[in-house]
This record gives sequence, C-alpha cells and structure tokens, in this order.
Amino acid sequence: MSVNTIRKLFFLGLILILFIDPVSAQCSMCRAVLESEEGQQMAKGINNGIVYLMAIPYILVALVGWRIFKIYKS
Repeated sequence: MSVNTIRKLFFLGLILILFIDPVSAQCSMCRAVLESEEGQQMAKGINNGIVYLMAIPYILVALVGWRIFKIYKS
C-alpha cells in the first residue's frame, strides 16, 4: 500500500472516531436492572465502563499495526 492510501485510511478512521454517535453497550439484563433505578447515573457509569473496556483492544491492535508498519517502512 502506498503512503497516500494509508493516509486516506488514517483520516477516514479519524473522522469515524470523531463523529461517532453515543451507543448503548449494556446487555439486556443490565439494562433492565439499571433502568428501574432513578437518576440513571449508575446506568451511565456502567455504560461508559463497558465502552471503555471494549475500546482498549482496538487501540492496542492499532498501535501494534502502526509499529509493524513503521518497521516495514524502514
């Protein structure tokens, strides 16, 4: 792949990350329990924690891919 193609893919990924919509990452059981509470603060906290745990593997794979790219480039 050329450097220009990689730059385009990088910027496409960056745009997708910046304009992502909030998602509900709770399972149906967690949602049912947490929606019965008042205030919804705990539900928001658990949802953010789930999204955080889901994002870490993707970030690690991206860093490894970037490192491999740098090794092959030099």
